[in-house]
Amino acid sequence: MSNLSANGEASGFSLYDAMNKIPGGLMIVPLVLGSVVGTFAKPFLTMGSFTTALFQASALPLIGLLIFATGMQVTLRTSGPVLATAGVVLLGKSIIPATLVVLLGTVVGINGVWGISILAMLVAIDNSNGGLWLAFTGRYGDKRDRGAYIASALNDGPFFSMLFLGVSGLAQIPFIALVAAVTPFLLGMLIGNLDKKWTEILRPTPQIVIPFFAFALGTGINLESVVKGGLSGIVIGVIVAPFTGFIVYLGYKFILRRGYRSGIGFAAGTTAGNAIATPAIVAQADPAFAPLVGTATAQVAACVLVTAILAPVLASWMLKREGGLLTEEEIARIDAMDLNVSEPQL
Repeated sequence: MSNLSANGEASGFSLYDAMNKIPGGLMIVPLVLGSVVGTFAKPFLTMGSFTTALFQASALPLIGLLIFATGMQVTLRTSGPVLATAGVVLLGKSIIPATLVVLLGTVVGINGVWGISILAMLVAIDNSNGGLWLAFTGRYGDKRDRGAYIASALNDGPFFSMLFLGVSGLAQIPFIALVAAVTPFLLGMLIGNLDKKWTEILRPTPQIVIPFFAFALGTGINLESVVKGGLSGIVIGVIVAPFTGFIVYLGYKFILRRGYRSGIGFAAGTTAGNAIATPAIVAQADPAFAPLVGTATAQVAACVLVTAILAPVLASWMLKREGGLLTEEEIARIDAMDLNVSEPQL
C-alpha cells in the first residue's frame, strides 16, 4: 500500500518521475517500448480504429501540434542582449555545423561514412535540447543565457534539416514542403503574441504529446536497427557534444565577449529529444531517404542520451576551469547589472 502525503494524496512510485530521471527519458522510454511492440507484437498495432490511430499513426499530427505549441512560446518583445546570445547559439550550434555536414554530403553522398548517413549527422548536429539548456542556465547562467532558449525554439524540429538538405541539393524537397514544415510554428508564434492566454494553455503540450508520438515513431524501428545504430549513435554523441559546444563557446568568448563565463556555451552541445522524429519527417518530403530512417532514428536516439550527459559536464568543467562557476548570489548580481555592458575578461 502506498503512504499518504500531508495533503492527502498517495505518495509512492511515480512512473513519470522515473522516466524524467533519464535524460530525454520522456521520449526515449516510449520510443524503446514502441520499438519492442513494433518488432514483436505487430498485430496489436493493426487492430484498427483508435488503437492504430493513436499508437501507430499519430506521430506526424502530434509533432505538428508540438511545433505549433513551441511557436506560441516565442515572444517578439525580447531584449537586444538576449537576441544576440540566441543568435550566437544558433550560429554555433546549427548554421556552422550543418553547413559542414552538407559539404561532406556533397562529397560522399547521402549514405555518409562509417555507417552514419548524412541524414543522421545533420539531424544530430543542427538542433539543441532547450530543456537541458534552461535547466543548466537556470542555475549557472544569467537572463541573457536563459532568454537564449529561443534559439532552441527555432532549431528544434525538422525545418533546419530540411532547409539545409534542400538548399544543398542533397534532397529533392519541394519549396511547399519547407513552407508546410514551418507554418505551424509561425501560426503558433502569431497566436501566442496576440493572446497570452493561449500561450499558457498550450505550455504543457510537450509533456502531453511527446510520449505518444515517440511510441508511434518507435513502432517503425526494428530492434535490429537499434542494435546496429546504437554504437554509432554513441560515437555521434561523443563528437557532437564537444564539437558544437566548442563552437558556441568561441562565440561566447569572441563575439559576445563573455570572458570567464564563456563556458556556458558548451551547454548548447546537445541533441534535442524531438530530433528523433526528424528523419521520418524528412523521408516524408523526399522518399529517397526512407531506407535510412530506421538506422538514423536509432542513432539520433542514442545521440540524444549521450549529449544530454556530456554537454552539462563539459560546460561545468570549463566554467570551473575559467573561474565562472558562480554562486546563485553572484549570478543574481549579474542579472541586476546593465547587460548591455560586457562582462570583464580574466
